Amino acid sequence: MKRSSFFKSMGGLQALFCILAGFCLPLLNPINAHALLRGGQSRALQDDDALASVRGLDRAGRTADGRLAQLSPAEHLRRANLYLTNRAFAEARAHWQALIERYPNDSNLPAALYGIGRTYFQARQYAESLPWYERLARDYAQTKDGREGLYQLGSALVRAGRAGEAAERYREYTERYPQGERIEGAYLNVIDGLREAGRAPEAIEWIERTRQRFRGTATDTNAQFARLRLDVAGGDWQHAIEVADQLRSSTPFASNVLTSSTEIAYLRAYSLERAGRTEEAINAYLAIPDGLNSFYGELATRHLLSIKSASRRSVVTDRTIRVNAEISSNSALYPAQYREAILRATARQKVDPRLVLAIMRQESNFRPRAKSQAAARGLLQLTIDTALKYAPRAGLNNLQDIELYRPETNILVGAVYLAELARLFPDQPEAVAASYNGGEDNVARWLKRAGQRDAGVFASEVGFTETKDYVFKVMSNYRAYRQLYTADLRPK
Repeated sequence: MKRSSFFKSMGGLQALFCILAGFCLPLLNPINAHALLRGGQSRALQDDDALASVRGLDRAGRTADGRLAQLSPAEHLRRANLYLTNRAFAEARAHWQALIERYPNDSNLPAALYGIGRTYFQARQYAESLPWYERLARDYAQTKDGREGLYQLGSALVRAGRAGEAAERYREYTERYPQGERIEGAYLNVIDGLREAGRAPEAIEWIERTRQRFRGTATDTNAQFARLRLDVAGGDWQHAIEVADQLRSSTPFASNVLTSSTEIAYLRAYSLERAGRTEEAINAYLAIPDGLNSFYGELATRHLLSIKSASRRSVVTDRTIRVNAEISSNSALYPAQYREAILRATARQKVDPRLVLAIMRQESNFRPRAKSQAAARGLLQLTIDTALKYAPRAGLNNLQDIELYRPETNILVGAVYLAELARLFPDQPEAVAASYNGGEDNVARWLKRAGQRDAGVFASEVGFTETKDYVFKVMSNYRAYRQLYTADLRPK
């Protein structure tokens, strides 16, 4: 369910961030906090037996007043790490808090401060995370740890709905740490923060400032892409077309550019259509290849079908037939596994069983014992914190981690969660998929920032590279399942 790629050979807060967040952004550079995982430990830390063992040790070792046993700093850190990799955030915080209180001068203190803040962040208790990031940024301002604290303070503020304050913290980062590890991300986040705060003119100023500071780099291109998104959201179609043309002339893009030539081509075609330049829009949509694995190609085909140009009808029909044939020839790749369990789970939920299959295929490839680096378990890769939130609605109480490996249980809870996402984002399966991977609070922000009721415009605003790719893959699966199966999962 959650972002889960992990780099094993990391140290300090970078390793901790990756474990807690369940993913590592390519722009994140290592920072040293003397602490966390050593190479090769990640598999052991995520072992369910190891988790049960440490829980048993903690229960047995507690004092009469309920306090944790006196342990070495390294052992407190080891147990906190084990808990956090399994998203047992309260238990992780207890060990970090014990380390802070018992060993106030230990070199692992920055890691403990960051860890507590990040667990609150991951639990979406953003207000509770702020004091820990603030303390890290204040007390360790001259270190990499302090710089990371300030940067994460901006991340927490924007998710707490305080976008203007977030932009100020990112701006502060650019001024205090002009050579900081996150300097490029800080500049770009100022832009998005100002946009979310409704301060578009200031955002445009920062776009130009960013482009001048990083001229000729991927960050320059990313800032220009931010301007394109801003123009599309604001309906400045003429300027959006101009920016898209400028971006198209700069391809091929570097690997750390946050967009693609196909995405730019789609936003340009969409802007042409909205500007009333219909023939140009048709040509632009037709230039975007369609195929089973082409998210923007499918959207382009939808727009072409809606325009209904008599002179292009046969071309568009041929395009549709070609993709349908591709899906049919690959039908064996899209089985309707666990059909009965999915139908039972979705019977009272307003969620398409085919979307459940599309997500299941991407999450676990139908492997019930799958477990991710982010401690997501089972067919739908549910984390225990999410599962505990929705289990009561599925009629399940006292749910345990290992029960998520049971297909019936996993599907039952996952269907309730997906139904809730579908309620939050009706008739927007792209937003549902993005929420399942990147969080519904982030999706709500991205939808608002998009300013247009269009799946492609929304996708362009998705702020996590992994989540955007996840949306593309799930929607490709969903397209295939819709063509191959009826709503009750019978072959067509």
